This record gives sequence, structure tokens and C-alpha cells, in this order.
Amino acid sequence: MLRERYPIDKLFEEIATHFPKMDPILVKIDGYLEDENLYQLIKDDLSKRRPKTLQTGRNSTPVEVVLRMLVVKRLYRYSYAETERYVSDSLVLRQFCRVYLNLVPDDTTLIRLANLIRPETLEKFNARITELAVKAKVTKGKKLRTDGTVVETNIHAPSDSRQLADSVRVLARTVARARNVLKVAEQIVADQFENFTTAARRTARKIGETLRKRTDEAVEAGKQEYQELLEMTQKTIQQATQTLEQLGQQTDKAAKRLAQTLATFIPLAEKVVDQTKRRILEGEKVPPPEPNLLTSWIWSWHSQLNPPLPGSGS
Repeated sequence: MLRERYPIDKLFEEIATHFPKMDPILVKIDGYLEDENLYQLIKDDLSKRRPKTLQTGRNSTPVEVVLRMLVVKRLYRYSYAETERYVSDSLVLRQFCRVYLNLVPDDTTLIRLANLIRPETLEKFNARITELAVKAKVTKGKKLRTDGTVVETNIHAPSDSRQLADSVRVLARTVARARNVLKVAEQIVADQFENFTTAARRTARKIGETLRKRTDEAVEAGKQEYQELLEMTQKTIQQATQTLEQLGQQTDKAAKRLAQTLATFIPLAEKVVDQTKRRILEGEKVPPPEPNLLTSWIWSWHSQLNPPLPGSGS
């Protein structure tokens, strides 16, 4: 059940008289966060976590605490883990976040709740903050500066060798999961399953090191290594195709989900194989896809499972 706030702790208030006063900046921010419109924006998003979040379930971290801890994180540029640690250790921050003497939510809980806040909500939140700032004559509100910090991601350059290795990795991983489902259904695809993930990654790295030499001998050696990588990818595609056929006979949700993943990735992997053969082995000038299909789909799929964190700058 979604809680709005913790009740005021009288014991904490008595203790608060003995520690340093809150920073003037926090005092001002504390006043702005009393605004009901800001509070309702965050509450509305957090209330949509489950169909009956407002009526049933375990008591959640209060909306007020979530809002204020995210403000602390953003204000001091803490990580989620640092936010948890510093709020836990500071009586002043406990007071600002309205945690009092209660248990501070851990970083994973804070991440999970922060991810419920939609981009549209953050836009409305910022607009309301600007409106309050204009009323308080802190700013005229004519210009708004946003953080455009560039951060590192886990997406590498989409070279042919890397894309082939990615194809092998994703297909092999999905096939391995599918085999577990098919074993339960007593309908396994084949006795032997060759997982080329490690070999493909090693070969892709070797190709990069070879082609950096930029000699005729290196180009020829690179073609041979590409041929090996292509064979691994094609064998993996064949195994994935066989597995897809077997999954098509299953009716449970796990099998259907895996079948959908294979049905999406197999054509992409085949496209990578085709463009690599034409560009590397046949010397044809093949324009790169815009955007690169496999890499962009992997990134979008990864983002759905691990959405970017609010305020991360990405």
C-alpha cells in the first residue's frame, strides 16, 4: 500500500534541537517541496506501480521520502548507494527527507521507485519548479539551462566482427534458455548444443587486433578469421532456427516469449552475415544500415530491462 508520509516523530524533534541547523539551501528547497502540486505529480506515478497499490499490499516507502531523497541525490550529485549512506548517517538529511528515526530505503528500492517516475512527469515537475521560482523572484524564467552531460554507455562501435559476435551471444543465450524450457516439456531439440559465444568473442577481438596492422598480410589473415566467425554465426543461426521450430509447438508463456526473441533476432543475424560476406569476402561496398539494426535493437531491448535512471544525464 502506498504511504504518503511518516508521522511526525516527537522523539526525533527533541533530538533535532541538539544538532546543527539545516543548510540555508536545504531550508529553501524544503519550503518549495511543500507545494502540493509537486507532491501529487510524484504520488500519481508511484500509485501506478500495481493495480491496487493505493488499497492493498505491504506499506511502501512514503512518497514524501522518495521525493526528498531524489532531490538530495540530484542536489549533491550522489549515486543511489551514496544517497542511502549519507541520509542514513546524517540527522540533518534525515530531517530534510522526513525519514526521522525510520529505516532509510536502500539504493535498490530507491532505483525501483525512481524508475516509476515518467519523463512527462519530470517535465511537469520542472515547469512547476520554474513557476515557483518566478513567483519567489529567484529567476525571471526566460531561460532554462539543462544538464547535457555525456556519459559512457556499454554500446561499442558496430563493426562487422562485433555484430557477428553479438549475434552469436544473443542467439546462443536464448537457445540455452529455450532448451531448459523444452527439457521440462520433454521435447529437447538435439542432443548436442555448441555454444560459440566465447570463441566468437575471442575471434572478433583477434580480428580487430589483426586489422589494426593495416598490411596486405593482415587483410588476408583478417579474411580467414572472418570466415571462421561467419561459420560460427551460421551454425548458431541454424541451431536457433531448429529451436524456434520446437518452441512453436509449445503453449506456455515462457516458450512464446523465447520464440518471439528468436524470431526477432534470427533475421537480424542473417542480415549481419549477409552484409559481412558482401563487404569483407566479396569486397562489395555495402552502406551501413541506418541505424545499425542489431546494435540498436539490442540497446532498446536492454533499456527495457534496465531503464535509464532519472537524472543520469543519458
